[in-house]
Amino acid sequence: MQSSSPFSQSRLGLQQDCCISYESCQERIMAAEPVNVNEFQELARQALPKMYYAFYTGGTEDQYTLKENEEAFHRIIIQPRILRDVSSIDLSTTVLGYNISMPVMIAPTSMQKLANPAGEIATARAASACNTIMVVSTVSTCSLEEVAACSNAVRFFQLYVYKRRDISAKLVQRAENNGYKAIVLTADSPRLGRREADIKNKLIVPQPKNLEGLLSTKFVSDGGSGLEALANGTLDASLCWEDIIWLKSITNLPILIKGVLTCEDARKALEVGVAGIIVSNHGGRQLNYSPATISVLEEVVHAVEGKVEVFLDGGVRRGTDIFKAMALGARAVLVGRPVIYGLAAKGEYGVRRVLEMLKDELELTMSLSGCSSMKEITRGHVRTKHDQLLSML
Repeated sequence: MQSSSPFSQSRLGLQQDCCISYESCQERIMAAEPVNVNEFQELARQALPKMYYAFYTGGTEDQYTLKENEEAFHRIIIQPRILRDVSSIDLSTTVLGYNISMPVMIAPTSMQKLANPAGEIATARAASACNTIMVVSTVSTCSLEEVAACSNAVRFFQLYVYKRRDISAKLVQRAENNGYKAIVLTADSPRLGRREADIKNKLIVPQPKNLEGLLSTKFVSDGGSGLEALANGTLDASLCWEDIIWLKSITNLPILIKGVLTCEDARKALEVGVAGIIVSNHGGRQLNYSPATISVLEEVVHAVEGKVEVFLDGGVRRGTDIFKAMALGARAVLVGRPVIYGLAAKGEYGVRRVLEMLKDELELTMSLSGCSSMKEITRGHVRTKHDQLLSML
């Protein structure tokens, strides 16, 4: 066997030096302040135990829908307008009549103390600082009363309907008594989707604060996910459209329905009198191969004909994503995972920075697209894959 030449040894040494230099450069980048929302995910990965990071990032089965939620945005092109006065940009809008600083709300995300000891309280304070709406999860690790007491942010309450309807009714009453402004009914979860990372990691579920004294969370998981055992043992799989009438009878709060993905269900939601629709596939955590939310948003918007506000949940990582959703008819978007990444990495400050980054990126996108306010963002500002196919006919 021949010995290597001085040239090959020198080249090998150069490659090793380059690798070391690249790795150290990457470490310095991640140690610095993140410059976009995606960089917070890596910081969250470094900060969290494997089990909890997998819980927040994972989807169901082979995660097609989880990936498609983001990738579908990439297939939509922005068509800017030039020579427009964009010296002043107004990002403000309203949701159910409540003024917010930008068309971005915080989606309901469960068990936030797994990400940071301050949990939902830190998130609520960040929402208040950024003048936007937080949707508080039923399965939160701070009680809805604790969240209400910590800030003056406008809050909505996300509701699961349990087999024991009296428990759900008590949660709704508590939300109304504590100043929450709307109920967000999650309608896509008769059972929990198969989240294989949680099964492999044997996810341990802490006691949800809102359910203390109301519902036992001690369910046998058969060696798999504790969350799956809890959900399948308590959620009401008989929940149907007629039950919206029951929900309306126990509260004066407006009801938004979360989980709509078709024009047929959008029309049914109108028939039962909801105040708003959230186009959502549960962040790719329920039915795998359900459509990316941005790909069906316009279908839902057309179905409701402006009679209720429509919101988009899922896949938003950039200001350009928000702009695209607005152009396709959304009133606002909801962000979940990015908020958790910010919370895990830097607590309340991290959540605030995530929201500020999205706001700054949206402002820049609007400026470069020739839009000075939300009402100036129109369907003509985007070109979808469907539009491109039609143009070839």
